[in-house]
Amino acid sequence: MTLQRLRFALKTSSIVFALSLTACGGGGGTLPHGNGPNPPPAASLVEFVAPGSATVVTGACGATCGTQAYANNSLGAVVGSYTDANVVPHGFLRSTNGTVTSFDAPGAGLGAGLDEGTVAYGINTGGVIVGQFQDPSLVFHGFVRQPAGTFTTVNATGAGTGNYQGTLIYNVNTSGATAGVYYDGSNTEHGFVAAAGGATTSFDPSGSAGTMVCEETCLNDTGTVTGFFLDANQVIHGFVRATGGAITQIDAPGAGSAAGSYTGTTAASIAPDGSITGYLIDANGVAHGFVRTPGGTITPFDVPGAGTQANQGTAAFSIDSADSVTGEFIDSNGAMHGFTRSSAGVIATFNAQGAGTQGGQGTRPSTNNAQGAVTGWWIDSTGVNHGFVYTP
Repeated sequence: MTLQRLRFALKTSSIVFALSLTACGGGGGTLPHGNGPNPPPAASLVEFVAPGSATVVTGACGATCGTQAYANNSLGAVVGSYTDANVVPHGFLRSTNGTVTSFDAPGAGLGAGLDEGTVAYGINTGGVIVGQFQDPSLVFHGFVRQPAGTFTTVNATGAGTGNYQGTLIYNVNTSGATAGVYYDGSNTEHGFVAAAGGATTSFDPSGSAGTMVCEETCLNDTGTVTGFFLDANQVIHGFVRATGGAITQIDAPGAGSAAGSYTGTTAASIAPDGSITGYLIDANGVAHGFVRTPGGTITPFDVPGAGTQANQGTAAFSIDSADSVTGEFIDSNGAMHGFTRSSAGVIATFNAQGAGTQGGQGTRPSTNNAQGAVTGWWIDSTGVNHGFVYTP
């Protein structure tokens, strides 16, 4: 399994790990279930789809058919992508009033049935959006979209120019600095960072056979970056890269380490204070969430109701400025459910009203913002994706 395939599995599916690894307003989701006797009284879940979003699953778009919300900023704006009826991906911006604006990066492939197009992954408080587009030659390019709608194309130094090579930007911080990955001419994945408007700086942790800067919330305002890498034995390790370039490896207690197992530690998000969340995959292929303090102390956790078999368990995807976490847990049927976890360890679960209940279906959170609002997508019983915003 290549790291590119691993990245795709983590983004589009449930945990899946590395082992197999006008808006529609007002749709109420099910109430969350907390550790205490009563759910938070103000909790709500609004479901939405981008106008023109596909309503059926086709082989060309597979797990990405429909609307997928990837990130929200502190003001409540949401970005992501959707595939249309012709299987063309487009980026979108959902404003705080629920209006959805579609956009395509200049140069993006728009051929019917080819699944090229534009994907938006991150948005900062100023409304700057970053992501990637795939051109008609199937090469990836990063983009930065300003609030006025102007685009800058970014190609990392060393990025390949063949099919499925190139540059993908996943993160943007308040100052406009960016972070992401590129695939070189040998299809090896590397991480990069760049100051706003500046040249890219490539990096790889020691021993990396492929480096993944995680998506959406993995670059904080100090310029610290987190993610994970695959070693030569196909074991996964987390990392954190300081502003000056020093890289620290992260291995959560209980993580699997057998050669060829694709188990290990995935760092998935970093908070402004440097706290990190993610998940580990143990020797049995079960996922467990964790939170790591800036000093390096790692606390694993499991959501009640999470399955205990391979390809089940708990995966944390995002941590906000209050060190609250959101993510998914996979139950014994293989269905996804959302959860939030406070800095004190209090866990609440939630589900979108129309979410399917079978394997590969359900509710899949992506990020939480400074106010604790969660965005992501849910998969219905036919496999089509829909966006949501959940307010605890």
